Amino acid sequence: MTDAPNYGFDTLQIHAGARPDPATGARQTPIYQTTAYVFRDAEHAAALFNLQEVGYIYSRLTNPTVAVLQERVATLEGGVGAVCCSSGHAAQIMALFPLMAPGKNVVVSTRLYGGSITQFSQTIKRFGWMAKFVDFDDMDAVEAAIDDDTRAVFCESIANPGGYITDIAAAAKLADAAGIPLIVDNTSATPYLCKPIEHGATLVVHSMTKYLTGNGTVTGGVVVDSGKFDWSASDKFPSLSAPEEAYHGLKFHETFGPLAFTFHGIAIGLRDLGMTLNPQAAHYTLMGIETLSLRMERHVQNAEKIAAWLESHDAVAGVTYAGLDSSPYKARKDAFCPKGAGGLFTIKLKAGYDACVKFVDTLELFSHVANLGDTRSLVIHSASTTHRQLTPAQQEAAGAGPDVVRISIGIEDADDLIADLDQALEAASA
Repeated sequence: MTDAPNYGFDTLQIHAGARPDPATGARQTPIYQTTAYVFRDAEHAAALFNLQEVGYIYSRLTNPTVAVLQERVATLEGGVGAVCCSSGHAAQIMALFPLMAPGKNVVVSTRLYGGSITQFSQTIKRFGWMAKFVDFDDMDAVEAAIDDDTRAVFCESIANPGGYITDIAAAAKLADAAGIPLIVDNTSATPYLCKPIEHGATLVVHSMTKYLTGNGTVTGGVVVDSGKFDWSASDKFPSLSAPEEAYHGLKFHETFGPLAFTFHGIAIGLRDLGMTLNPQAAHYTLMGIETLSLRMERHVQNAEKIAAWLESHDAVAGVTYAGLDSSPYKARKDAFCPKGAGGLFTIKLKAGYDACVKFVDTLELFSHVANLGDTRSLVIHSASTTHRQLTPAQQEAAGAGPDVVRISIGIEDADDLIADLDQALEAASA
């Protein structure tokens, strides 16, 4: 696939990174279920451990099945490299790990998945890091929040749960001016609908558990490196620019250039944090990605039809889908997600909290689960579940108020889904 950039998305999602198995000729990428790899000799082993040669040492660091997945996702996102890990939350920590230090902060969008808000507002404090939450619809506020201790800016391309679209280019401009990376969670959009790197993102993260796998079978995360950031332009990122004692003074950016972040993520991030993706999960994800464009087209088609129907329903106070002409994010959708706004949105019920609970309980085709991006349509009341740990103010800021239900539209027959929604809305309004 040396000329892979010349291929279209539909081709790359099947072929990028994949080659016939050299031992057997197997066409599908095998599951390399092994922990360790035999070295050719002592010199070979020493070169691998000293980062003088690329190869396989131990599956906490590298694995052939995972390597194919890393190359495929990096190719689809337009990055130079990627590091896979055990979950989307792990990917967020992996992305921040080389950038942060005690006393440093990251400027974060208020419009995030509830678990991410908890991770940023609570968990990272244990590392001595801090998050500043800002509404990214107000770029002046984002700019004001960035200070000398800020080491990254973080947002979602299509925000979970509300489906809001972030002005990635504007956020990237502010991050560039401050000399810090922009990290974009592209889980809800996938690279088929949005390519944040093309709009200035430095790093892209995914929960591969969602649309990339597409069937709710395995968890996984990935960090994609654009390769475009100059880690040596300042002294803000010593993990990447300064001598690394564990590798005899090696400087990652000086040695590996555009791949510095990727190599650091493997050689230090996975080595020390250990948030490894298992090869079977990588295999499932690779198979899921093969149909990504087909599924996303159907997700969008269904979501557009169903969101429009819901918007006109008497029991519904509002629908937060950027694919609707009425959405204030329609222009951003056209700019950053021209193929569609995805399959995720929220609805606000006029009858409030109790009606939301009854609505969720009455649905039949929709599965009540804490997940999104499945071929199956999914539903959850965020305020009582995924965003339960947040304050009421945080819930409202995230688009997960008590009268709001999150809906992930699958690839079933849209009319069947509408019929199910209709009966549940009628029951909830009774």
